[in-house]
Amino acid sequence: MTEDWRHGGFGVYVHWPFCQAKCPYCDFNSHVVARIDQKRWLKAYVRQIAAAAERVPERVVGSVFFGGGTPSLMEPEVVGAVLETVRAGWPVANDLEVTLEANPTSVEAGRFAGYRDAGVNRVSMGVQALDDASLRRLGRLHSAAEARAAFDIARRAFNRVSFDLIYARQDQSVADWRSELGAALEMAVDHLSLYQLTVEPGTAFWDRQAAGGLRGLPDEDRAVEMYEVTQELCAAAGLPGYEVSNHARPGAESRHNLVYWRSGDWVGIGPGAHGRLTLAGVRMATEAVAAPGDWLRRVEAGEAVAEEAAVSREESAEEVLMMGLRLAEGVSMARLEGLGLRLNPSIINGLVKDGLLQAGERLSVTARGRLLLNRVLEALLAR
Repeated sequence: MTEDWRHGGFGVYVHWPFCQAKCPYCDFNSHVVARIDQKRWLKAYVRQIAAAAERVPERVVGSVFFGGGTPSLMEPEVVGAVLETVRAGWPVANDLEVTLEANPTSVEAGRFAGYRDAGVNRVSMGVQALDDASLRRLGRLHSAAEARAAFDIARRAFNRVSFDLIYARQDQSVADWRSELGAALEMAVDHLSLYQLTVEPGTAFWDRQAAGGLRGLPDEDRAVEMYEVTQELCAAAGLPGYEVSNHARPGAESRHNLVYWRSGDWVGIGPGAHGRLTLAGVRMATEAVAAPGDWLRRVEAGEAVAEEAAVSREESAEEVLMMGLRLAEGVSMARLEGLGLRLNPSIINGLVKDGLLQAGERLSVTARGRLLLNRVLEALLAR
């Protein structure tokens, strides 16, 4: 356990909890407020990052990720000062990846050059759809034209640009998605995140569906067909799926998200942020208080802002398996065994025979296995 986190590396996640509007499908910790005192928030971030660096010094930071919420509502000077604090607290990799999530409104795109100058070298844009009717249904504030314009600005400012799309939307056919994804691939630089719409508890879509108002969602068979179209078109365009929902040109994978999927360590900074830290050979799960005002007050008062719980060796091994099987590269059998997880060979052989799993020095799911990943995991972890 002592050095297991090194398989995934070390990163810093900074959560900005504010948005201009709450999207009806979103279950993230995001809030709409009239005014944000950015200098006050910066002081709190700096304080928390410095405290984390004192706790786990001498780690080499490979990635910093500004997530949200909508981090592109942060002033570039705030982003720059946060990055200065990270660099002051830890050594950083020569090829440090710094990602900032952004919405493609004209206001936010106008800050891109400032973010680049502040040290951001990768932007991830929440485009979500390429037609105005779908964007309105998804509660987005930008138009398709604005998204394309912002994307062009991003390409001029950054060498690495990713954007998100949501599919399996209301009244969307397989042909519609094939056409939209084709257009997205013509735009794509090096990375796409392509998510199937899910209706989560606590969202406006959940309430709307419960009331019978969320009509036109595809059935399971059509959603599966859309997923298969996604894999086919992206692979043909040179952006194969390296994770269940993420596609990249070789070498352009999101290094920060690989920290999660490879079960590395990361510091979570900000309201509701999660983290994983290995301390004296014990892996700790951290979760900060979610309410922004409460988090800010506690930081300023010098109080604890996060709950911590030890993750057992067994839980860590299962987490490594569950996260690792999301990746095309899979997970090392030696690593699992080093954590004490010895999988049943007969179950593995059965899943291989069923065409769901590939086994050897590494364990990985097949294309068909990805569609049935939960079933594969249940079988592997059956007692």
